[in-house]
Amino acid sequence: HNGLHLLHNSKALAGVDFQPLRALDFGCGVGRVTIALAQFISSVTGLDVSPAMLDEARISAERDGRRNIEWALSDDALSGVSGTFDLIHSCITFQHIEVRRGRILFARLVGLLSPGGVGALHVTYAKERFMSRFGQPPTPVEPLERLPPTRQTDDFTRDPEMQMNAYNLGELAVVLQACGVRDFRCEFTDHGGEWGAFLYIRKPATG
Repeated sequence: HNGLHLLHNSKALAGVDFQPLRALDFGCGVGRVTIALAQFISSVTGLDVSPAMLDEARISAERDGRRNIEWALSDDALSGVSGTFDLIHSCITFQHIEVRRGRILFARLVGLLSPGGVGALHVTYAKERFMSRFGQPPTPVEPLERLPPTRQTDDFTRDPEMQMNAYNLGELAVVLQACGVRDFRCEFTDHGGEWGAFLYIRKPATG
């Protein structure tokens, strides 16, 4: 996803006159989408759990001359941000968050949408290799934050294994309807057999 694609799909949902003034990029990483959005939106916030990623994002934004971006460290309470946002984006982030925590964060992000605001939130929901089980693994997969030492080296030199959590789209639909969302649009994704969906949602405008 890039900034133009995101805005195009947001306008398809909210109308051609939709022009967000304040945007949030949850799980922004090194800030590629955040910086792209800052070309079209007057105030953008990038939120991530990694201080190193945020440092790199700041450097890239300064190099690009973008001074309308705030960078903040993320936590489960989303305490790094305040107020509401007209556009909230998250891509390839929720899959790395354990589902019970992720559902709460998902609801909190929807709650941060301003009236008439649009959310573009990406989740994974199935694994292609388990097609005979409708994409679900035979047993629950325990989250793994770090690989154990290898027998060959007995150290932690290998890269950590990333969590790849699948969300139940029905459960997220419950969250959305409870937050007042009346409908959403879905754009399917496939990242190496990890099947996902971009959920484009719009918070009802007041009145």
